[in-house]
Amino acid sequence: MRDFAEHHEAHQDRRLLTRLLTYLRPYLGKFILAFFLMIFTTFTNMVLPIASGLAIDYMLDPLFTLDEKITMVLVGTGILLVITGISIVISYFQNIMLQNIGQEITHKMRQEVFTHIETLAIGQTNQLPVGKLVTRSTNDPANISEMFTNTIVNLIRNILMMVIIATILFIIHPLMALITMVTLPFIFLASIFFRKYSRTAYRAVRNSISEINGFLSENLSGMKITQIFNQETKKRSEFEVINRKLKRNSMREIMVFGVYRPIIYLLAMTATMLAIYFGVDSIFKGSLTIGLFVSFYVYIGQFYEPIQQISEQFNSLQNGFASAEKIFDVLDTKPDIQDDPDAIELTHLKGDIEFRDVWFQYIPDEWVLKGVSFHVKPDETIALVGATGSGKTTIIQLIVRNYDIQKGQILIDGIDIRRIKRSSLRSFIGQMLQDTFLFSGTIRDNITLHDESIQEESITKAAEYVGLDYVLNKLPEGLNHEVRERGNNFSSGEKQLISFARAVVYQPSLMILDEATSNIDSETEAIIQQSLEKMMSISTMIIVAHRLSTIQHSDRIYVMHKGEIVEQGNHQELLHSHGLYYTLYQLQFDAQENS
Repeated sequence: MRDFAEHHEAHQDRRLLTRLLTYLRPYLGKFILAFFLMIFTTFTNMVLPIASGLAIDYMLDPLFTLDEKITMVLVGTGILLVITGISIVISYFQNIMLQNIGQEITHKMRQEVFTHIETLAIGQTNQLPVGKLVTRSTNDPANISEMFTNTIVNLIRNILMMVIIATILFIIHPLMALITMVTLPFIFLASIFFRKYSRTAYRAVRNSISEINGFLSENLSGMKITQIFNQETKKRSEFEVINRKLKRNSMREIMVFGVYRPIIYLLAMTATMLAIYFGVDSIFKGSLTIGLFVSFYVYIGQFYEPIQQISEQFNSLQNGFASAEKIFDVLDTKPDIQDDPDAIELTHLKGDIEFRDVWFQYIPDEWVLKGVSFHVKPDETIALVGATGSGKTTIIQLIVRNYDIQKGQILIDGIDIRRIKRSSLRSFIGQMLQDTFLFSGTIRDNITLHDESIQEESITKAAEYVGLDYVLNKLPEGLNHEVRERGNNFSSGEKQLISFARAVVYQPSLMILDEATSNIDSETEAIIQQSLEKMMSISTMIIVAHRLSTIQHSDRIYVMHKGEIVEQGNHQELLHSHGLYYTLYQLQFDAQENS
């Protein structure tokens, strides 16, 4: 079983690396050039120890005069300085080239992850914690960039150094080289164990980081609720559990690395001691010069130094693979809702909407809509009312195709909604939701959503149309007034007016309001109500409302109960029928009287 798991993991690593290399392919020429530059600098670094050894032997040779020795040292030093200078310059350009490649890969991968997240259905994004998605879009691509630009290159460089140094050692003194290599099997054995446990430790750390990011994202956004309900102590305790888990996993990772590196260092020191012992013996026997012994000693240190660095590079490699797994999990998540290959672009929308025996469920066998059928004609205003959970908002979600139905058919201007491209459909629909979201920027930015094609005149008209000028006249900067994060410097009513202007500026053919006036003051509601009466004459409108006072002028009202339409008619007809609508109206009327 363990062998199967290890084989599966090795196969997975190869698959991940193959897939990651597709991101490197556009920059393969630069990467290869940087690789050859790295080989050149590696070779130049190998020259200094042997040159130093030969210089020592030359200085100790009695056949040469002092002047000749000084001249040779000066010439040799000059040559080495030139080689070192060239190596430094080449190394600089190599690093710049690799970092440029790394940033390009990071940029491309972040863009790809963010773009893919945008294609996911609303239901899918609601199931994914925001903190984890942020980690997938920021930290993980950076880890993969580090793997390409630093880890892999240096890993190859270190392996190349080991091969070159081993060759030089065997050329200098084969027997002594063979004796000092006796520790290599133990090093490889330690590396195998390290690779096994470091991968598990890295995976645990990455999962914990995603978990803590998700917790922070959610609870920092909801800090107001936490403080209102005095939940600070409870949230601190929850954070302590997650934070301690991250600490525990990080310490486990440090322990794995902390055990491995001292072992490698101990084996390297053993090899060095063996080299000194046999080197001194060889000098006395005359089979090795003092200069070459010094070169051999330096090369031994350089031989085991890459092995120690490989442990760190193994860590980075595992980090990169763990991040790649997380990113590809997101990228491999297929959107629940996709356009058909032959989906059409709408050139205009009349606003004719028809539901034919529509059934829908979020969870299998728990039907939210049960055989819902109704027809909205162009320029007609209809309202959906009913208790919470009756299916009103679900109908809205289906019209803009945030979800797909399981049974029945939804027609827009006589065309099945699944045959229309989602982007095309939504371009003709304006929405006002109960939970208004404003972006950081200005009021203008929040109305236009940075659409440069919208003229200033259109923005001003939209603001006046919905009554937003009532707010703008109180602000010195007007449309350029700053909107802070989530619009926390505006009241609920003011945010709703900005949202309304955002919907109107695009001149929608279909206007949807989902509880748009439930959380606002009476003054703002009156302003929006006036704007709605204007909208009723120029576009199709669907209103979901708890406040029945906002829908009395609707052409038709559908009363929903447990996923079914149980009543329909205009305000007066429904009151005269003395059904569920009448009961709801009486309850609200009595509540207003008592207040």
